[in-house]
Amino acid sequence: MIASSAALQQSSKHDVSLHVPIEGMTCASCVGRIEKALKAVAGVNSVQVNLATESAQVRYVPGTPVHDLTEAVDKAGYSVPSFELQLALSGMTCASCAGRIEKALLATEGVVTASVNLATESARVRVLGKKTSAGDLIRAVGNAGYGARLPDSGKPLGTGAAPGQSKKLGEGKALVIAAILSSPLVLPMLVQPFGLDWMLPGWVQLILATPVQFWLGARFYKAAWKALKAKAGNMDLLVAIGTSAGYGLSVFELVRSSSGHGHSMAHYYFEASAVVITLVMLGKWLEGRAKRQTTAAINALQSLQPAVARVRRNNVDEEVGIAELSLGDVIVVKPGERIPVDGEVIDGQSHIDESMVTGEGLPVSKQVGDKVTGGTINADGLLLIKTEALGTESTLARIIRLVEDAQAAKAPIQRLVDKVSEVFVPLVILIALITLTAWWFYSGDIQLAIINAVSVLVIACPCALGLATPTAIMAGTGVAAQHGILIKDAEALELAHGIRTVVFDKTGTLTVGKPRLIDYIPAKISDSAAKLELLRYCASIQAGSEHPLASAVLEAAQEQGIDTMKCTEFRGLSGRGVEARLDGKFLKLGNTRLMSELGIDMSPLSMQAKQLEAKGYTLSWLASESPQKALIGLLAFGDAVKPEAMKAVQQLRDMGIATVMLTGDNQGSADHVGGLLGIDQIFANVLPEDKAKAVAKLVAGSGGVAMVGDGVNDAPALAAADVGIAMATGSDVAMHTAGITLMRGDPALVASAIDISHRSYLKIRQNLFWAFIYNLVGIPLAAFGMLSPVVAGAAMAFSSVSVVSNALLLKRWKPRKP
Repeated sequence: MIASSAALQQSSKHDVSLHVPIEGMTCASCVGRIEKALKAVAGVNSVQVNLATESAQVRYVPGTPVHDLTEAVDKAGYSVPSFELQLALSGMTCASCAGRIEKALLATEGVVTASVNLATESARVRVLGKKTSAGDLIRAVGNAGYGARLPDSGKPLGTGAAPGQSKKLGEGKALVIAAILSSPLVLPMLVQPFGLDWMLPGWVQLILATPVQFWLGARFYKAAWKALKAKAGNMDLLVAIGTSAGYGLSVFELVRSSSGHGHSMAHYYFEASAVVITLVMLGKWLEGRAKRQTTAAINALQSLQPAVARVRRNNVDEEVGIAELSLGDVIVVKPGERIPVDGEVIDGQSHIDESMVTGEGLPVSKQVGDKVTGGTINADGLLLIKTEALGTESTLARIIRLVEDAQAAKAPIQRLVDKVSEVFVPLVILIALITLTAWWFYSGDIQLAIINAVSVLVIACPCALGLATPTAIMAGTGVAAQHGILIKDAEALELAHGIRTVVFDKTGTLTVGKPRLIDYIPAKISDSAAKLELLRYCASIQAGSEHPLASAVLEAAQEQGIDTMKCTEFRGLSGRGVEARLDGKFLKLGNTRLMSELGIDMSPLSMQAKQLEAKGYTLSWLASESPQKALIGLLAFGDAVKPEAMKAVQQLRDMGIATVMLTGDNQGSADHVGGLLGIDQIFANVLPEDKAKAVAKLVAGSGGVAMVGDGVNDAPALAAADVGIAMATGSDVAMHTAGITLMRGDPALVASAIDISHRSYLKIRQNLFWAFIYNLVGIPLAAFGMLSPVVAGAAMAFSSVSVVSNALLLKRWKPRKP
């Protein structure tokens, strides 16, 4: 039954209809709210929302972004189920190609977003529900004149053959043949400055140039024809038109001179067309080599996973393939071997080289109970490891996935390039036509006019524009991953360079995160029996808790040999503490805020509390709420400051970045840690739900705010910041929320993350500058007859190479040192 109460609006027969699945509807009011939200989207003509099928039928003007529809549903408080597909592409040569594929994908029914990356030769497409299949997307790309397939598992994107290149004749071999055939044509030009006027006969030039033009250069014609069929342009179209004009003019002159109608010393331009094709092929070959270097980080990470593992079953060790392992299997790892799985050490001790995963230079000591990561190297001891994660759930697989996601994503600055690329090729062809007409009119020499127009076509290079941003992102995120910094997406990379304030959570970020129980003081009689009774109460209440303070209490109780009692009605109090019924009393254990809310008199221990706070200790209070309100005792916890924390703050200060500390801890403890580290601004007694508000206030005030945290309660604050930075030693929730993840719990990596972001963004700007300058300077010079086609071809070929090479300089980056 249709639940919409509104009649369909009058729709044009040219409207597009889309079925949108919607989750979260429960009643007719939901239907009305969604209908109202969708009708408010520009271009939408009518909406039918069906509660029974949990979907909406939307009719809208062609060209209306589907993303606008899904965003309207999200803002109304509901969700549109979607999933992401990745495609490996072939046939792209420049930014114009990438833009045309994006348009083709976005025009496919059900596609919400599409992002095409020229450097990785890949596309990421988000589609509604399961209405659109990979086959539909592949067909859409094929109709646009390009190839698409689902990527091979384990094979980095962007490693395929050259577009349009024969599988039998490799790109390198084709280049060598083109160079051999072109060399005799260009040699006379090289010896002319020495007074040698020598030229091959015209028919010999024709024989040498023809295979270069139509056999080796067939790839340009094929791609150009596909572009024309799609009513678009690309680099191949410019090369095909330009070299064909030079070749055709030369054939015309050769025929004229052979028939006796032309000048006996007619000049031919076979060398221009052949050399331009050879130079473009050289440029694409060098570009391909350089692009493959940008995927070196992914290749290195993928090579860390051993193919086999030694598993112990029924006291017998046998080697099996990684795919045959199961959770809980016991893996035997000898000294010098790579650890094949994520797991826990159940026997033995050793030092582990984790440098390729975390960037940590020194081996890390591991013993029974410690976690180990697949891909790391066992240095000096025999280990037995219980398997806890396999396949796509392993740490190494997640790291590879994060790096691949970041490298395949588009930076916001790329939008400018996309807009330029849309009009680039048509504009260049128009300039070439104007050049042809103007020179012919001005000089009366049609040959000169054609050659200058060819120079314009040949020097124009949309490739450099398309490669400027993604190659810098690939190089930057790749080298960052090698040093333990995982950048989740291109947007985080672009935003991080503008960070002006870094907000730190205290516990687990600036401190070790493993507090110890320093002291526990009863409120009344402070003898040993009373102290043990206080500890017993606290340990019994927190027996089921995994909070760091609870662990410290339980560890202290275990050292004292205290047996815990069974409690009932246990409940956690967010940001305050816990409560439970125990031994006939309803007890509450928590911070000063909780005691104040209960109206507990803390004066009997106020003196001791002030002394302990001054030393930087965290305080917890135990009180009974019934049968009567009474203070029972005080606990003091100490958490050591990380040795790297002071270095982290100093590095940020050297970079001109302000530091802020947010903590739910008491003011005394916060001031002690903040003062020790030199933090600029300190906020204490902040509830978890208030951390996000505090960060949002800083963002609204000055912008450029990064939040660094590691716990579940830090996730909202990480999301509220311009850039969230999570410690991988913390919770998965924090890492999923953050834009940047530090693979080891070293706060000094924060400055390094900002530094590599700044350098990567600088490379993006440099690349875009050079890409635009090549065209802004080269095209006018060619139009005014100041560049020959050969020089123009060389400039065009090496523009892309220089952009990629500039990005590869990032591979020399090292983390900042104070």
